[in-house]
Amino acid sequence: MTRRETLLASLPNTITVLRMAAVIPLTWLLIAQNYGAALVVAFAAGLSDAVDGFLAKRFGWQSYLGGILDPLADKLLLLSCFVVLAAQGWIPPWLVLLVLGRDLVIVVGALMFHFWFGRVEPEPSPISKVNTFLQIALVLLVLLDRIRGFIESQWIAALVWAVTAATVLSGIQYVWVWSRRAWLSRREEAIDE
Repeated sequence: MTRRETLLASLPNTITVLRMAAVIPLTWLLIAQNYGAALVVAFAAGLSDAVDGFLAKRFGWQSYLGGILDPLADKLLLLSCFVVLAAQGWIPPWLVLLVLGRDLVIVVGALMFHFWFGRVEPEPSPISKVNTFLQIALVLLVLLDRIRGFIESQWIAALVWAVTAATVLSGIQYVWVWSRRAWLSRREEAIDE
């Protein structure tokens, strides 16, 4: 692979790292209650997520590192938004704890699987993708409401409950799938002995 090809192949990861860096200005804008600018940064971050995903799939520039960095960037952005918006009273604090708890369970489970059974290949489930979509929709809807004030409170409440359900379901699914894989791996090792 030439140097140019290597640089191009690393483009999706570079975009993802820039998205991770957007956590700082986005958090600062939210704390300053500059919701219009925060919405622009959040939208640009979401657009960059779509662009790096398209480039990686379209040109075969997917990598193990990218598979880890991409969801990590999403989580950092969403959690920073959730924490600040909850501190300001726009989303319930218990939802932040639920989302954070689910993510911690997944990370701890992935680390345990990695050290005891082997390499973890990041593969978001469909319910996890729905969960991320709903979390993004909730943040964007709250920001729009802060800017224009025309969003009906029942829409935000409905999204809070949708995020709650998707968070719980995706957490349960991850625990089930990876526990089963660990059990099957342990069983295969016992058969090989």
